Amino acid sequence: MNRRRAGQGALFVVAILFASSGALRLGSGVGAALAKAENEAEPHVEEVAPASCEMPSALAAALTLREDRVAAQEASLKDRLAALALADAAITQRLEEMKAVEAELKATLALADGAAEEDIDRLTAVYQAMKPKDAAALFETMSPEFAAGFLGRMPPESAAAILSGMSSEAAYGISVIVAGRNANVPKE
Repeated sequence: MNRRRAGQGALFVVAILFASSGALRLGSGVGAALAKAENEAEPHVEEVAPASCEMPSALAAALTLREDRVAAQEASLKDRLAALALADAAITQRLEEMKAVEAELKATLALADGAAEEDIDRLTAVYQAMKPKDAAALFETMSPEFAAGFLGRMPPESAAAILSGMSSEAAYGISVIVAGRNANVPKE
């Protein structure tokens, strides 16, 4: 227990030393602050002339040059924007013209396809109306692919009558083409 009291006494002494050091510093600072406050309390006003702010000529020249460059860049950007607007308008107009031409072309192709289909139907009806013996002689002179196209459009009775009037080699060749036309069509 004695040892504990001795340790507490040393701490007490150190604490008192810190407190007194702080008081001394506070006291010396208070005196200086009071003296300064007394000097400031006296009104002392000096007339100060406003400072003239003249820009150095080099700085003014640099700023003027920069302003000119910025103005030139703005003008260039305005020109580019105007050119882009014109190009956009021209492209839009050209696109509309191309769409109109495409619509005309589709209509023409549809008309041509319809006319061609109509011609083939008419010719098929003509071959069908012919006597089978005469039609068979005509079909033997045609290429087998061409003849198969017409025979494939005819009703089976008419096609059979024409095929029976043809040579067996020609009839066989046309039959193979008609049978194989849709062999490669996807089934699913």
